[in-house]
Amino acid sequence: MQLTGNWHYPTPMRFGAGRIAEIVDACTSVGIARPLFVTDRGLRDLPITQAALDLLEAGGLGRALFADVDMNPTGENVEAGLRVYREGGHDGVVAFGGGSALDLGKTLAFMSGQTRPVWDFEDVDDWWTRADPAGIDPIVAVPTTAGTGSEVGRASVITNSDTHEKKIIFHPRILPALVICDPELSVGMPAVITAGTGMDAFAHCLEAFCSPHYHPMSQGIALEGMRLVNEYLPVAYENGTDIEARSHMMSAAAMGATAFQKGLGAIHSLSHPIGATFNTHHGTTNAVVMQRVLEFNRNAVQHKLGRAADYLGIQGGFDGFHARVGELNRLFSIPENLTKLGVVNPDLDKLSASALADPSTGGNPVVMTLENTRELLEACL
Repeated sequence: MQLTGNWHYPTPMRFGAGRIAEIVDACTSVGIARPLFVTDRGLRDLPITQAALDLLEAGGLGRALFADVDMNPTGENVEAGLRVYREGGHDGVVAFGGGSALDLGKTLAFMSGQTRPVWDFEDVDDWWTRADPAGIDPIVAVPTTAGTGSEVGRASVITNSDTHEKKIIFHPRILPALVICDPELSVGMPAVITAGTGMDAFAHCLEAFCSPHYHPMSQGIALEGMRLVNEYLPVAYENGTDIEARSHMMSAAAMGATAFQKGLGAIHSLSHPIGATFNTHHGTTNAVVMQRVLEFNRNAVQHKLGRAADYLGIQGGFDGFHARVGELNRLFSIPENLTKLGVVNPDLDKLSASALADPSTGGNPVVMTLENTRELLEACL
């Protein structure tokens, strides 16, 4: 099977091995002549990054680079990037990397012409309408991991360092104008990152599938996304050069982020404040709490996940699905609990309050309260 294609849902996507070669055409097709290439510190000096910059430079688009991006990007990263962006006279962003680089790059393009602080555009009510549409520049997104699906997302997650809270910054035009999904770029991803990002994609699909909101298109995408992760993440973890597995995982990541328009839930509402406070890897944190959240939601989702288990080829209905998550976590050496992840002496009251305030909470199939959220956190430790 030839794993290549041109897709236009949810945004134009050029998918297939080797398609990073089209980066110059991708930029010019959306009106970018002076891109700022945004990536993270770990990718900055790697051959795949330098090769992409070589292509931009050879195509007459310059070689401007910003890589001061933390694992959980912060408001300080946004301010530093905006200074570089505005001083360089850039007119668009190439966001290259995992979720951190993609989120930061998207935010820079969105904020490039805004006068309000970034926190004024949090995903609350209709705050997105505060933005000046003329002050939003185009984005070309190039994922190098297969997890967050930020390349097809209409939001970015930025940490407020003062309050230790992750904030979801939303606007429809944060969605990249064009995406290049080249699975060859993910070949060098270490096994531990392959696992963490892959389980993030699984969490997106799982929570979207279980959300009580109505969105049948997302429901179908979420179900197939879970199947792809269940089948191909172990392959990609064991053999990172398997392009078929890398391709399917890159598809699953984009599917998860498309599906969660239907909603997320307690996995993410716990993971966001934990990551903001303890700087844990987002996808790995999701994997650590996943089984406990399944138990928390059991009465509301067991029939639905029983049907999903049948589709995924998992025996035993809900219990089999729950056991499969544990099997995957053990296969990928995911920490057994939050304590082993590095969450030590947490302020459970503060974390519980932050979890309840997270936008993901509204999509959980069981209503979350301060009391049961605190109990859930304790069960995850």
